[in-house]
Amino acid sequence: MKDSLTVGCTRTILRSVRSFVSDVLFKIGMSDIDVNMLVLAVDEVCSNLIIHSHSCNPERHITLEIWTDDDGIFFDIMDEGKLFNFMNYEEPTLDQLVQDQRKGGMGIILVKRIMDNIEFFREDNRNVIRLHKKFTDKSQAAS
Repeated sequence: MKDSLTVGCTRTILRSVRSFVSDVLFKIGMSDIDVNMLVLAVDEVCSNLIIHSHSCNPERHITLEIWTDDDGIFFDIMDEGKLFNFMNYEEPTLDQLVQDQRKGGMGIILVKRIMDNIEFFREDNRNVIRLHKKFTDKSQAAS
């Protein structure tokens, strides 16, 4: 079974996205630490889509689906915006961030470190970013 949420592309909905993800993850019995890390990763991807792909246009939408299998949990984040494959993103060094006085750019690094696998593909004329985190505790696996 998939839990699903569709929201307009405004920054104000990010609180709803975080709450939705937390609720689903706590429902399947994940620890506070795991929930917080996964919420951070999903929030980063959603906020990048909202800000960079959709320019905070509330008439545009993103859909988030969360589902599990025996191996782990999956987050499908779907939209019809410009596809940005952040797996091709070159991580700046800490020195570069300090030198450039950049306030952003760390979120993508965190997503790549938190998730076990990230995929980008098109399905039904939509972009799909699939985030996958393997279960560390097999009791969380889908029944």
